[in-house]
Amino acid sequence: MSEAPQVFTIILNWNGLADTRECLQSLRDVSYPAQRVIVVDNGSQEDEARLLEQQFGDFIYLIRNQTNVGVAAGWNIGIRYALERGTDYVLLLNNDVIVDPDFLSELVAAAQSRPDLAAACPKTYFRHSPDVIYSTGGRVNIWTATARQIGRGQVDRGQFERVARRDYADGVCILISKAALERVGLLDEDYFAYWEETDWCFRARELGLRCYYVPAAKIWHKAARSLSPGNDFYYLYRRNALLFVRKRGNALQLTSALLMHLLVYGPAYFVRHPSRIGRAPSEARALLWHATNRRASNQARQPPLV
Repeated sequence: MSEAPQVFTIILNWNGLADTRECLQSLRDVSYPAQRVIVVDNGSQEDEARLLEQQFGDFIYLIRNQTNVGVAAGWNIGIRYALERGTDYVLLLNNDVIVDPDFLSELVAAAQSRPDLAAACPKTYFRHSPDVIYSTGGRVNIWTATARQIGRGQVDRGQFERVARRDYADGVCILISKAALERVGLLDEDYFAYWEETDWCFRARELGLRCYYVPAAKIWHKAARSLSPGNDFYYLYRRNALLFVRKRGNALQLTSALLMHLLVYGPAYFVRHPSRIGRAPSEARALLWHATNRRASNQARQPPLV
């Protein structure tokens, strides 16, 4: 019997000690025999890195960043660490997740049987509603700069029980093969946070690789944002949605996306939710960023692979 492929699970911690502890406790019960765990602390306050090392030092490799370098750069630091140690796969996992003990075995089995695989994602549920689907991966429309999580908000009645291709594997939990990383490269750090996994999956697809949803793998996600809605979240999400089109689309697609956000999505949202007009400055700030940064590179900004 051949040895199980090596998997490094990588978790980012940024002022999320309680969630990270729960996540690591659930990972201790994972049945997969060849898992190693990296925690990248992104400059958390209160010396959370030290507390995690005290509790889980026999289980994790801890990497300390002095400042919050962002999600994409934080992931890349962990990925490079794993690749330097000969991993076969990396699993990028949000810290506010708990996992089924067999989830990783199911993801790896699906990956091993698909030579065109770039990445795989599990069936993700909401933690507060454990039978309601958070995501089964997603689809992207580059003409409108929108990404949709397939199945979100639906009670699981078995309607998503087949392995299926997706435009992107949801970044809450994404298994990526070493072979794909060697072809596609690392995450694009221009995004800082949000849309970085969508961009990576799109780049993989351009090379003929595919992303898959694996229903037998199950996890539960708190779906809490580390950036407060109405401030940096709205700014970064809107900025990065349009940045994705600038990097991966053409001029006609960018024009279409801008018009949709300015004339359709924005006005329709505020008509339906007038109490949320407070997010408008952040949305405007995102559009202003694009107006004043006309030369955003279509190349991924990333460090060397190893």
